[in-house]
Amino acid sequence: MAKKSSSTFTARDAARCIITPSDIDHKYSRGVLGLITGSAQYPGAAVLTTSASLATGLGMARFHSSSGLAHLVLHDAPETVVQPGPVTAWLAGSGIHHKKYSDFTTYLRHRWFLLLKRQTVPTILDAGALYLAGKLQQPTLITPHAGELARLLASHSITVSAESIEADPTTWAQKTAELLNVTVLLKGSRTVVAQADRVIPLPQATPWLATAGTGDVLAGIIGALVATNYIEILNSPQRLADVAATGAYIHNQAALLASAGAPISASQIIDQIPDVLRKILK
Repeated sequence: MAKKSSSTFTARDAARCIITPSDIDHKYSRGVLGLITGSAQYPGAAVLTTSASLATGLGMARFHSSSGLAHLVLHDAPETVVQPGPVTAWLAGSGIHHKKYSDFTTYLRHRWFLLLKRQTVPTILDAGALYLAGKLQQPTLITPHAGELARLLASHSITVSAESIEADPTTWAQKTAELLNVTVLLKGSRTVVAQADRVIPLPQATPWLATAGTGDVLAGIIGALVATNYIEILNSPQRLADVAATGAYIHNQAALLASAGAPISASQIIDQIPDVLRKILK
């Protein structure tokens, strides 16, 4: 299997995927992200993904809720729209159990996933939505950690341990990308993005990112970037890999700012996203 690796991703690379609004832009033209995230088991994921996407910059976050999560999202981000409607990208699965019948509210969240096949815009599959990888027609990005990727591959009759994936993330990310015809962002201390024969390595992540909710923040950041880059992605699906790498880069840089060598929470990372964007754009 041929591997074409680029050099480690930098701020200059990230700047190319940050779409700044023009004088004629409005909330619909700037990108609308549809979010199907969070559940009764993990309600915080709904808040973190939505708030992170808004901090990264887009015209509208459209949160889809059928499990009583809307009031939590609106309390933290009242600008969120909680009515269904057209979107330019989807983010689905964060904070949702992969077993749709684990409880009634999770079942309802999985019912919303039917929308992903009706609006064929670029789509990000995380956590509980990873089982849809390879089943959608639109440009698709999956964002598993090693354990989730091992479970996904097992469903395709490939047995590999999470430890083996962590030991060689590049190989397993690329194998998955080829198997399912998707773009893969494999999360970890050495995050990599794989698409066809291309691999993008990200800088070593700060160990302080190993805390609950940071994956949800990453998903929200990437969701905003995909929603604002949707025209570029539809014109050139290769753009999705660059956008995914940009999201991971912003995520780590925001964590470094929030930490300054000390422990951080996922919410603190969100607060630093605008400063990171400001520095990248300069």
